[in-house]
Order: sequence, then structure tokens, then C-alpha cells
Amino acid sequence: MKPLNQLIRPNILNLEPYTCARNEYTGEARAWLDANENSRIDGFNRYPDPLQIEVKKKLGAMRGVAVDRIFLGVGSDECIDIIYRVFCRPGVDNVVAIEPTYGMYSVCAAINDVEYRRVKLHDDFSLDAEALFNAVDENTKVMWICSPNNPTGNSFPLDELKNIASRFDGILAVDEAYVDFSDAGSMVDALDDYPNLIVMQTFSKAWASAALRLGIAFASAEIISVFNNVKYPYNINILTQRQALKVLDEAPMIKSVVKELIASRDNLADRLLGLDCVKKVHPSDANFLLVEVGDASAMYEFLKEHGVIVRNRSKVTLCGNCLRITVGTEEENDLLIEKMVEYGK
Repeated sequence: MKPLNQLIRPNILNLEPYTCARNEYTGEARAWLDANENSRIDGFNRYPDPLQIEVKKKLGAMRGVAVDRIFLGVGSDECIDIIYRVFCRPGVDNVVAIEPTYGMYSVCAAINDVEYRRVKLHDDFSLDAEALFNAVDENTKVMWICSPNNPTGNSFPLDELKNIASRFDGILAVDEAYVDFSDAGSMVDALDDYPNLIVMQTFSKAWASAALRLGIAFASAEIISVFNNVKYPYNINILTQRQALKVLDEAPMIKSVVKELIASRDNLADRLLGLDCVKKVHPSDANFLLVEVGDASAMYEFLKEHGVIVRNRSKVTLCGNCLRITVGTEEENDLLIEKMVEYGK
């Protein structure tokens, strides 16, 4: 890859970051007199740890990653946005991404005035690595790959991702929001081999904590240090940090529930395939299914009228007449099947 100082925006390299005493002191002080807080009412009067060290210690031990290689954001959306803000010069640089994929990559590109280059997957949703590299030029700073991918649901082989990381001289951002539902493995284990690699995960999916809005980016200590300079000082509030610690303590239970969800996903796929109105259920490594039907828009409207909310992906590249259906509770899945049968009559 190019040296990091050639990838980071010059103004970010020269940034004098905002610092607070909480960045400079670790431990429990005898008197906190630095931040102009209201000292007379305890509870939520103190600012939270700006670097979320306790959460990162517990998360890092679980994922096998050092604390200084972890960034926590307000959802994955902050992780996505900070990658643009650190590496991409507005109106100059571009990024390359697979298509179809998670829509926030393109939205954040537009917000940051960065050209977004879409590279279509093969018809079977596999990667077209050569097409990705054909879209790259001297101003391509980031390549986005979501695996397992949203909305297609499939994972990409780790060997393919590693090959891309070794060939690309910019930043490879691999979004693993659904990795806990897949047996394909994680690129987190490859961080030591590829200094240009950023791996994103989230508390929102398998960890059942979407309401916390807590996203994760794993990368080199050098990249994370720059992220910490750019982020807002106290981006993760104390309530989220406390709840994240509790969630991480529940790892064995979470693993058990994930196994149940995978079994439920496979069962739901079989049930859907038995319906006359369903043409295809794409294989999934996530907690959702991409389902092709005769008329996705009509079925979507019918389900919505009956209080069953799915995502209509029929206008998305390669997803014609497809609905994206999250694996719900057994009662929700039963209601979905009931209404789809009713629609087909």
C-alpha cells in the first residue's frame, strides 16, 4: 500500500486535535476539576471516557485485538463517515464499491463530496475482482466490500479479500456487520498482514443492541490514532458504554441465540420455497433472506397493509422482484408465511 501519510488528507495530517484532560489521565482521580461539570449532583454529571477503554478491553479480549487498534463509533455510520473524512479529499478523490451493497457507503460519499464508483457483482453475487481494479485510478482512496453482503446475504471467501488487500494500494474497508451469522471467518485475523485493512463490525445485529448505536472499526494503531484525533471528543455516551459492557458479558447467551437464529433462517427459507408465489430464496450467511417473488412491489404493499414490514429491494441492481426479509420471532415468521399464502390465493 501507499504510505499512510500519502493516503490521509493533508489537512487531517496537519490537524491539531482537540484534547481534554481525560485523554491525558487514566485512572480514578481524587478530584475532577478539569471539565467545568456540575460537581454538586452525581449521576450523569461527569463526561464519559472519551476513548471507551473498558469497553475496548473487553471487546479486544474477545476478538483478539489490542485496545489501540479499536475505534468505537455512533453506529457503523460514524465509522463509515470517518473513513471518508480522514482519507478522501472532497471533490478530488473517489472510492470503489461493490454493487449492490449497503446504501450508506454511497450516502456518505455524497455528503462528503466524494465520487462513488459502483462495480457490479457477478449474477451469482460473487466478486468481480478485476472489475474492481479496473475502476481504480490514482485518486481512489478506499474500496468498500461488505461481507456478508447486504442485501444479497452472501459472504466472500477470505482468500479473495486478502488478495484484494494485497493488491490495492489504498484503504480496503471490509464491513462485517453480519459476520456472527456466517461460518466464512473474519478478516480481523488478517489485520497484522495488511496495514491498509479496516474491518468494521457492530453491536446492532448478532449482539441485539441496535438501540445502543455502537459500531466498531478494527485497524492498525496508526489509523485508529488518526480516527481518535478526528472524532468528536465524547462520541460514545456513558449509558451506551455501560450497556455495552453488560452485553459483552452475555457472549455465551448471544452465541446460543445466534445458533437459534441460523436454524430459524434455514427453516424459514425452506418454508418460503414451498410457496407458489416465491421463485427463489438466495443462500444467506446473515440474519435475513433475499427472496425473489413474482411482483415484489405488489407483495410488499400487501404485506405492509397487513402490518408485516419487509424491505422492497426490487429496484436494486441484480435484485429485481426481490424482498429482503429479516428472520423474526417464530410468531412473526408464521405471520409472514400466513400473509404470503393469503397474497398468493
